[in-house]
Amino acid sequence: MVEDPKWELAILATVQGFCEKLLQAPVGGEIPVPAQLETISLQQSEGDVHETLALMRRWLRLLDLAITPALLRQAFTTETDPEIAEALLRYFTRNKDGSDTNRDKTDLIATFLYRHPRVPGQWERRGYGLDGSLPLSPFEIALIEILADSDVPELPEEHLQALRVFDSLQEEAHRFNDLHSLLESGIITRVRELKQSLEASFYHPSVLATIASYNARFGRKFDDLFHQATAEIRALAGEVQERGGSILGTVDGMDITVDHVNALQELELLKLDYAKALDKFRRVSKLKITLEREPPIRHFSQPLQVSAISQVPSPKLRPTRPVVNLEQMRAGITPQQIATEEAKLRQVEESVRIFVRVADPKMRQVIPMRFFNLTLTPAEVEAFSCEKPSGDSAAVSRTLMRIVAVLGRISTETEEIKRSANSHSLWKLHADSLTVLLQISRSVTESASHVACDSESIAISLQKLRERCLTAQNVLEQAERDSQLVS
Repeated sequence: MVEDPKWELAILATVQGFCEKLLQAPVGGEIPVPAQLETISLQQSEGDVHETLALMRRWLRLLDLAITPALLRQAFTTETDPEIAEALLRYFTRNKDGSDTNRDKTDLIATFLYRHPRVPGQWERRGYGLDGSLPLSPFEIALIEILADSDVPELPEEHLQALRVFDSLQEEAHRFNDLHSLLESGIITRVRELKQSLEASFYHPSVLATIASYNARFGRKFDDLFHQATAEIRALAGEVQERGGSILGTVDGMDITVDHVNALQELELLKLDYAKALDKFRRVSKLKITLEREPPIRHFSQPLQVSAISQVPSPKLRPTRPVVNLEQMRAGITPQQIATEEAKLRQVEESVRIFVRVADPKMRQVIPMRFFNLTLTPAEVEAFSCEKPSGDSAAVSRTLMRIVAVLGRISTETEEIKRSANSHSLWKLHADSLTVLLQISRSVTESASHVACDSESIAISLQKLRERCLTAQNVLEQAERDSQLVS
C-alpha cells in the first residue's frame, strides 16, 4: 500500500477513466458513474480521501468483471499512452488477484510496455543490479521503479528455478519453421501452466520482465508462422478457384471451401487470446497439412451450375482411412521423422521435470496431459526431482526420464489416432508418428537393459512402457486389418 493516499487516488482515477472509456463501445454509450466518482467530483473533493478510495476500489472491481483479456488486448494500440498502462500495471500488481483472467490482463499490460518503450531500443541493452553485480535487464529495472510503492516479497527458490526455464522455451520456439509443428509441440499450453505455477510471484518485477520478454519474442515468431500458413492457403485457394474448383479439403470432418478461406480474418484472430483462439489456429494448421498431403486435384472438374448444387443434397459418405501397410510404414521411417520425435520427447521430458519440481509434493505423481493423466512411480518422481545425480544413479535417472517421455508420447499419439478417424491426413500423420515412437521404444528398452540389470525401478517402468506399446501396436494392426477388408 502506498503511503500517500492521494497518489493512489490519482492512479485509480486513471484506471477508472480507461476502463469506463473501454466499456463505452460494448454497452453502446457512456457508463453511468457513481456521483462521488465523477471527474468533477474527484477534482473538487475535499472530504475523506480514504472513503473515496474505498468506493473507487469497489467500483473498479465491478468494471474489472466486465473487461476480458481479449477486450484489453484490442484496446492496446500504438496510440495508447504508456502512463495509462503503467497505472493499470500498478493496480493489478497491488491486487495480486490469483484468477486466470487478471493474471492474463497483467501479462498483457507488461508485454505492451515491453513492446512499446518510451525510447526505441531501450530494453535491448543490459544493465546492472542495484548492488552493482547482478545483471538486470533495463526493463526489469523500469518495472522495479514503476512498482516501487508496491509490496514486492522475495521470490521463493522454486519460482526462481521456474523462471530459468523461459530461456530454453524461447530457444525451442525459435526453432519452429511452421505453424503446425509449433501448435503440436504444446509449447503454448506448457508456458501457460508454467505461469500458473508461479502463483502470487507472477506479479514480481523479475517475473513480469522475464515473461514480457518471452511473450514479445514468441509473439513475433507466432505471427510470422501464422501469416506464412495463411498466405500459402490463400495462394492455393486462388489456384483452385482459377481452375474451377471450390473444395480445398476436409478438416475435422467438414469440407473447407474457397469461400471459407476468403472469409478468413487473420488480424482478428491474432487479436484473440492464444488460449481461446487455439482451436481456430489449429484448424488453419490442419488445413495447411491437409493441402500439403492431399492436393485438391480431384476438385478441378468442371463446376456444376449453382442451381443444381442447391437442389441436389450431398450424400453423407462414410469416412474411410487410407490403406495401412505397417511393414511399409516401418521401412519408410526417415532420419527426419526420428529427429522430429526426439525433439518432441525432449519437450515432454522438460515439461514433466518442470511440473514435478514446482507442483505440490502430494500431487506431483500425477501429470495432467491433454487427453489423460500420466502417473509416475515414486522412482520416476525422484528421477525428475533430482538436481544433479551422479554415478549409477545418474544413468538410472536419465533412463527413467527417457522411458516416461516415450510412454507419454505413445499415449498421446494413440489418443490422437482415436480422435482423427474422420480425417485421412491427420490419421496418417499420427499413425506415422506412432510407428516411429514404437521403433524408438525398442531402442529405449534395449538401452535400459544395459544400465542396471538389477534395477527394480527400471523394470517397473519398462513393464509400463511394454504394455502401452502393445496397446498402440494393436491399434495400428486393427487399422491395417480394417483397411484390407475395405479394399
